[in-house]
Amino acid sequence: MKAIEFINVGKQYRLGVISTGTFSKDFDRWWTMNVLHKEDPYLKIGDVNVRSSKGDSDIVWALKDISFSVEEGDVIGIIGKNGAGKSTLLKLLSRVTAPTVGEIRVNGRIASLLEVGTGFHPEMTGRENIYMNGAIMGMTKAEIKRKFDEIVDFSGCERYIDTPVKRYSSGMTVRLGFSVAAHLEPEILVVDEVLAVGDAEFQKKALGKMQEVSRGQGRTVIFVSHNMTAIHNLCQKGVVLKDGMMDFAGHVDDAIDHYLKSTELNTANQKLITDGIRKCKSFLKIHEIQINGTPYNTTSLSHNQEVLDVLIKGATEMPMRCDVRMIIKSPGGTPLAGYVPGSYTGQLYNIQPGDFTIERHIRLPKYMSDGDYLIELYLHEPFRQDFFEAPDCLTMHIEGFYEPYARSLSLSCEGFIGLESV
Repeated sequence: MKAIEFINVGKQYRLGVISTGTFSKDFDRWWTMNVLHKEDPYLKIGDVNVRSSKGDSDIVWALKDISFSVEEGDVIGIIGKNGAGKSTLLKLLSRVTAPTVGEIRVNGRIASLLEVGTGFHPEMTGRENIYMNGAIMGMTKAEIKRKFDEIVDFSGCERYIDTPVKRYSSGMTVRLGFSVAAHLEPEILVVDEVLAVGDAEFQKKALGKMQEVSRGQGRTVIFVSHNMTAIHNLCQKGVVLKDGMMDFAGHVDDAIDHYLKSTELNTANQKLITDGIRKCKSFLKIHEIQINGTPYNTTSLSHNQEVLDVLIKGATEMPMRCDVRMIIKSPGGTPLAGYVPGSYTGQLYNIQPGDFTIERHIRLPKYMSDGDYLIELYLHEPFRQDFFEAPDCLTMHIEGFYEPYARSLSLSCEGFIGLESV
């Protein structure tokens, strides 16, 4: 049985002024849509919602031609770049706003956690908000009372349960909000990226609870996240949104692969890694540099990749004793980690005049989180000289965590990390 069905759903927004321009047209629009229950008579074609470019129209489609269905008990992940329409889709599903065109059919009660404080009144205490949320979902006071202790215990907010929610931190608000949404027995649980506000311990508890709700109790879960590992572990199916339209729908592994491939930039106009070489020795020619199979200066790593494969091909007129030196930096240029070999014996390359190939497989830190990093590459003889340097020769984008609930790699947390080859 279908729990959710989207039928040619679209959501249109007008940039800037909301009015049609005249009172008579505004009234005609209201009458047609709210009394006659027909489509907006002043609906315009508009632009696709590409946030990075300026369109010719002030009308944009945040979502357009969305059609898919979710069976009861399914756990489906919604994937896409920022601005792809994920949150808009969940707001339509949660009835925060209505679709401009199309129809959404829902079978069952929906509990939504779309942003910090969703459904909470800041002046009311945590206890009062729990009862209010349950009443909104159609539950009796006895049902809420039966679940009350379990909700509070899961949230870890027992000490503050009789304090107004406006005095909660964002993390405490998310803890209580998720606990209410997950425990008040909804048929459909809708969760946006809001869980990222919580700490690692609570993220783990929340994902475990969603698995219990879906697999143990047979309830439907709609989950939006940029954490590909969480999507992979929790969901069976995936929907990829791109510029407000459906780009893919299918098995979650196929959806993740499709999304990661689609995020790779078109290589036609990209620079090569070798274009970033500076201060190369006169006797040395570098023909090609590849990192993880690409010679271009951008690359993306999927949720299960943790090794950078470095390949350098060139020719030299003089002997060289050398190795790869690699520094991983934040977008702001702060060194975070690096493969910096010392003057140890037997592990440096002894290159003779002529063509040569150097390969290194460098393991990344297990707690590198998603985001962008810069790669600085050298071919050097430890403590003596650099044969070439290529500062910021590669931008590396990581999708998802290498280990669930990992924290960001940062200098303030760990200091400079020494990497090893494998």
